[in-house]
Amino acid sequence: MSTVTMELDEDLVTLVAQLTADEHKPVGEAAREMIVFELYRRGVLSSGKAAQLLGLPGYDFIERASRLKIPYFQLSEEDLRKELRQSELL
Repeated sequence: MSTVTMELDEDLVTLVAQLTADEHKPVGEAAREMIVFELYRRGVLSSGKAAQLLGLPGYDFIERASRLKIPYFQLSEEDLRKELRQSELL
């Protein structure tokens, strides 16, 4: 694992701390989680890889992503139509 040091504006640190106050996490750990969830939301990471990076079982990752309003299934409208057509063939 690599270590990255960055300077953050005090307002940003305060916001991250407020968002994660109920979890009692250090700001650096909370920021790391936010980065992983954002990369997953953008489709850069699979749910399995994101869960691994956060040290979470897959189900726990999916549950937390859901609480953050990040959908587990990220299908385009066309992909959804294809899936529905395929399911009708079963």
